[in-house]
Amino acid sequence: MKTAVEELSPTRVKLTVEVPFDELRPSLDAAYKKVAQQVRVPGFRPGKVPARIIEQRFGRAVVLEETLNDAVPKLYGQAVDEVDVFPVSPPDIEVTKIDDGEQIEFTAEVDIRPNFEVPDYAGAEITVDSAAVTDEDVDKQLDALRQRFATLTGVERAAANGDFVVMDLRAEIDGKNIEEQQANEVSYEVGAGSVLRGLDDALLDMSAGEEKTFSTELVGGENAGETADVVISVKSVKEKVLPELDDEFAQLASEFDTLDELKASVRETARRNKLVDQVVQVREKALDAVLEQIEIPIPDSALKNEVDSRKHNLDHQIAESGLSREAYFRLYQTTEEERFAEFETNSAKAIKIGFVLDKIVKYEDLGVSEQELTNFVVRRAMQMGVQPNQLAQHLADNDQLTLAMVEIVRDKAKSVVGDAAKVVDTDGNEVDLKAIYTEINGEEATEEAAAEAADAEDKNDA
Repeated sequence: MKTAVEELSPTRVKLTVEVPFDELRPSLDAAYKKVAQQVRVPGFRPGKVPARIIEQRFGRAVVLEETLNDAVPKLYGQAVDEVDVFPVSPPDIEVTKIDDGEQIEFTAEVDIRPNFEVPDYAGAEITVDSAAVTDEDVDKQLDALRQRFATLTGVERAAANGDFVVMDLRAEIDGKNIEEQQANEVSYEVGAGSVLRGLDDALLDMSAGEEKTFSTELVGGENAGETADVVISVKSVKEKVLPELDDEFAQLASEFDTLDELKASVRETARRNKLVDQVVQVREKALDAVLEQIEIPIPDSALKNEVDSRKHNLDHQIAESGLSREAYFRLYQTTEEERFAEFETNSAKAIKIGFVLDKIVKYEDLGVSEQELTNFVVRRAMQMGVQPNQLAQHLADNDQLTLAMVEIVRDKAKSVVGDAAKVVDTDGNEVDLKAIYTEINGEEATEEAAAEAADAEDKNDA
């Protein structure tokens, strides 16, 4: 087999592949067997029709077509390996010559990962947030804990921001009640930011037993987008009462007997979280430093596929929310145009990062051990709330183990880049990543600490 490469652009090539007919022999034999199983010829059992009879009755072209259908995809894969290109899209294949008994020729146009050199990432200077834990950090965590154990107490006054009301709601359009827009005994925190525009303003200063009507645009159901009169009837008003911050609260909210012990635990947890965040920041900023030094053209097909995937996920999220598109974007204080612009920017960056990490994986000769794959499946299963063996079977059944291994080696490449950086925090202190790994997981768990940082990074991306 002979392969020639023509560069159509920095991100697209055309392969011209010439194949001697002898190399088609396995596919040709398989084609005869397949056709023999499909045709019916008097005097011959299915699958036992001789090749010459097949050609006489149905023509050589039938066999050649089946041969090429089997052989060309395999030959394309061999050609790609031979010329060392990295396809990022399905190929456009055209058989351009069939010289029966001599050779065939086909072309394949395909988008590829562009050629570029990864700059030296050793010693990149990175600044990350300080891991010092302040009293304010501790107080913030304690306040969040108090919020979880807050109680609601009924009050004889008008509702204010932060209060909870129990109310009935119904919507009317031209005086006609909309059944699907009716709800009773709804508990709602005033000022929480309902997608039902105007609700918070209407509830302010309302007391139990009062009724009010306001006009708004419906955000879900068959009448989504239409203007309706919403009638709210307040049944009760309750204020949130936070527990006192004392030893009794510590015993209620934790396994500790004293408030001082609880504060010490909160401080230690906050420190651990800040250390993990430092690792995440190092990895992100070190990669950004690499990207800033190189220009990487992006294949149009790769960018389109990535953007389309994000749009599909967005459509699924909107459908799951039950909201209209307008209400959904209003809830997240953005617009469809702004979100799509983010998709373009973030998709381009994600593709470039993938290209760079794959280069580093190859340069550093990184691989995936069986134990690393097992650890990945266990961590991911815990995040998803499923059994590890169930997730492993799902990955195997859907040919996703390769994707999992790509994710693992790319995370390892991120660690390589981050570990090679020179890091200081905003207080001017040198940051020792290996010391962080040891502090988080002990002497033998550097790899696990890096994996924990990768999980934290995934949550940030989500």
